[in-house]
Amino acid sequence: MRPPRVYGPVRRGTLLIMTEVVVDGGALTVEDVVAVARREAGARLDDGVPGRMETSRSVVLKALSGDAPVYGVNTGFGALADTPVGERDLATLQGAIVRSHAAGIGTPLGDEVVRAVLLLRARTLAAGYSGVRAELPVRLLELLALDLLPVIPGKGSVGASGDLAQLAHLALPLIGEGRLRAPGDPVSGRPALEVLGEHGLSPLTLASKEGLSLVNGTEPMQALLAFSVFDALMLVQAADVACALSVEALLGTDRPYDERVQVIRPHPGQLVSAANLRGLLAGSGLLASHRHSRHAVQDAYCLRCAPQVHGAVRDVLSYARGVISIELGSIVDNPVIVPDGEVMTTGNFHGEPLAFAADMLAMALSELASISERRVDRMLDPAFSRGLPPFLAVDAGTNSGYMLAQYTAASLVSENKVLAHPASVDTIPTSGKQEDHVSMGWTSVRKLRDVVANVRACLAVEICCAAQGVDLRSDIASPSAPLRAVHEVVRASVPRMDVDREVSAQLVAVDDLLPEICATAAAACPGFS
Repeated sequence: MRPPRVYGPVRRGTLLIMTEVVVDGGALTVEDVVAVARREAGARLDDGVPGRMETSRSVVLKALSGDAPVYGVNTGFGALADTPVGERDLATLQGAIVRSHAAGIGTPLGDEVVRAVLLLRARTLAAGYSGVRAELPVRLLELLALDLLPVIPGKGSVGASGDLAQLAHLALPLIGEGRLRAPGDPVSGRPALEVLGEHGLSPLTLASKEGLSLVNGTEPMQALLAFSVFDALMLVQAADVACALSVEALLGTDRPYDERVQVIRPHPGQLVSAANLRGLLAGSGLLASHRHSRHAVQDAYCLRCAPQVHGAVRDVLSYARGVISIELGSIVDNPVIVPDGEVMTTGNFHGEPLAFAADMLAMALSELASISERRVDRMLDPAFSRGLPPFLAVDAGTNSGYMLAQYTAASLVSENKVLAHPASVDTIPTSGKQEDHVSMGWTSVRKLRDVVANVRACLAVEICCAAQGVDLRSDIASPSAPLRAVHEVVRASVPRMDVDREVSAQLVAVDDLLPEICATAAAACPGFS
């Protein structure tokens, strides 16, 4: 197991040196991908990669001199796999596949995603199973280092032979075609040949099999799933913090989180969330103030069952992390040259594992928002809030308080119900029915990103409202020490609302604070995870 890596500039003597992720063809971690994509780390090719790649490259060259059909080397692609390509046309075959497969449409992928795909495609080729030259991963990493980003349309993949269209748009600039965006360029970029020339780079001429190896793979799906898995860890932590604040505001009880009742149903995620809630609420004056009152006998499910719901989400997240961790070390090209030198056709590019993981994670994370919205509603409704003013408004009637914040959460929760419909249960034939079962994994990972953003916003709504609720209980007692620290982080940017003011700005501010809120909870609550 790799030790945890620290990303960002590292001081060596008087120099600040950027952390580097070494691309040697071995597995990367989710954290590696995110760090490079967000420019917290650089990437370089391991010195031994060219030598290792030469072994499989020699197999391809040998196949060219024979008369046996080798898919993608001396044949057409997809439904044209049985169509031989004459020696005279081999030079144009590889460039043709890149051009013809660059058929994506829609808004281009963001900078972080493109950086991740550059890194991941370089890693796959560097593993030495593809039979291509080292010039390809070298050039991909050169573009990454210079922040010259291929313009990749966001739609057009069915997740079958991987994300063919997206990878083709990634590959076009390598041959001086398509579009690149340099820092400061518009999203649509500029002609790749022009941008390459400005940086002293000449287009590559693709050799045998190289066009096919550039477009076959799951790397775009990998990138989006890696981002979502990374971001989801913060969401499950933030959900526990939000729930604990809501328990304080609603004068709830922590008895259901007692370890004695949690261990008799020991799902791993449930145990973690329950431990977080116990730690966050330990020593709470608010909970102590009503521990023996009649109303605290049993709380509503959105409070009492939080470890079971939050924990189940954690368990799905653990599964999704396992899937993406395997994929980040996998070979997803086709065909591949295995160590004994045989050229073998594969189905490793099929996106089903990623599609399932993304769909399951979208459904699970949607439940974090759903249960969070129910806690918000209880805090705002005087019939269920145990003495809080309507909508948390100090002067209700004249002021509407956080009434519309619940509308926002409700809207996002309902939107998530649509987005959580699994894309992976769909399929549609492509390539003349040669590719007759597809994963739709690209759709799965794309909509998962929307779910992640919606859940984050819903948790911001809850924390914003719960902070107000805790303020309105100040005449009773104080919350626990960890939650006081969290409350102070919120209040440093979002003052208590005694008179109505714009709510949207408050929600955006809390959304931005979520990483700091989780870090504060972890620092103040030993064992928080």
